[in-house]
Amino acid sequence: MSRRILVVDDEEIVIRSCLRILGEGDYEVEAVQDGAEALRKTDENDYDVLILDIMMPKIDGLEVLRRVKETHPDIDVIMITGLSQIETAVQAMKLGAFDYLPKPFDPDELKLVVQRAFERRQLLQENLKLRSEVSSRYRFENIIGASPRMQNVYRLIAKCAPTNSTVLLTGESGTGKELIARAIHYNSLRKDKPFVPVDCNSLSENLLESEMFGHVRGSFTGAVAHKKGMFEIADNGTLFLDEIGNISLTTQAKLLRVIQEREFKAVGDTRTQRANFRLITATNRDLKAMVADGAFREDLFYRISIFPIQIPPLRERRDDIPALAFHFLEIFSEEVGKPVSEFSDGAMYVLVGYDWPGNVRELENTVHRAVILATDKVIRRAHLANIIEAAPRLALDVPRTGDELKRVKKAAREKSVENIEKGFVLEALKRNAWNVTRSAEETGMQRANFQALMKKYGIRIRETEKPPDESGEAS
Repeated sequence: MSRRILVVDDEEIVIRSCLRILGEGDYEVEAVQDGAEALRKTDENDYDVLILDIMMPKIDGLEVLRRVKETHPDIDVIMITGLSQIETAVQAMKLGAFDYLPKPFDPDELKLVVQRAFERRQLLQENLKLRSEVSSRYRFENIIGASPRMQNVYRLIAKCAPTNSTVLLTGESGTGKELIARAIHYNSLRKDKPFVPVDCNSLSENLLESEMFGHVRGSFTGAVAHKKGMFEIADNGTLFLDEIGNISLTTQAKLLRVIQEREFKAVGDTRTQRANFRLITATNRDLKAMVADGAFREDLFYRISIFPIQIPPLRERRDDIPALAFHFLEIFSEEVGKPVSEFSDGAMYVLVGYDWPGNVRELENTVHRAVILATDKVIRRAHLANIIEAAPRLALDVPRTGDELKRVKKAAREKSVENIEKGFVLEALKRNAWNVTRSAEETGMQRANFQALMKKYGIRIRETEKPPDESGEAS
């Protein structure tokens, strides 16, 4: 990796010293003797560090620093000062200089401050890369699901993400509510600020209040130091309260005030603090029924449900199962260190046919387990014993009359035909990478007839469909 330094000083002896000292390291070092030339060079080249003398004719070091920071804020500037210029050096630090070196400096001092500047740059670049990776992970197109139900969810996310509206996510456990909450945050204007999740289900009432509001030292037994609450940490960012239906009525009343006023007090504190956060909540419970039963405050319900989004269970979007399964297969085959890359036709038939009471989380865990059990590159039915054994078996009453026997036999024949037809379609799609046209051609069917079978069994494949844009229309 190139590490470029520009030395700017009107004294030839200082330039020669810097070139000699820094030339011993892994740096590309150039030098100029006036400020105008330094500004021209920084406009034409990519430098990482600028070593800049304060006292120079025509354009002094402070003016060069000011202009460089306006046009190239990522360049780290190290000022060179005389002993009488310490106050000016402090002013330079306020203008954005990384550090300063008083003359005369020895070689080790110069090497050390330059090394620190590059270490800081590396940390900043790693943080930016990490932030970019996290942000890209929650882009709309990285949320798996092309089914109509999920397309509607994407449409709603695209509508609410750019706003500051309070969002309520509802759905069964394991449907990916936190994933959707993060997608909303990382596609909002607050994406560079904190996303702060709080699991309301895992904390007692007292601990939950301390977690959300913070506490001061001595406010209760064990409070040995001041602790910031989630409201304070989430300032200018997003606060995500998961399983909000499980908080007590007392905490609900306190939460309502914070939502209304954006003000709160830490436990044991007399000072009122303000926080500007966006609120996203989630629950797997029926809050309307809880309101009717007196278990959830009606005023709080209306405060948090300004923009509700219902996340469908996996059994209602079975056509997303293959894409999700292959997504998890890629993740866990790399994590476990096995070259597992395929599902057998029988295994995919089981995955698509299972009802997934634990939703996407259960599918994720099932694929993880199957990868561990796999002995070659293929996951087979035998590796899915955990869900095969858990699948409910249909209990049929033994018929008592001839007419009942006829009805049962007819129903059994129809069910058998349905299973065969559905398996026929699913296995054809699997063999052809879920491409409808190729599947129809391979089976010798007209595409329209093949699609009619898909429609009959609720199998929808939209391989090329993209998430909606901000207008809410499919792109």
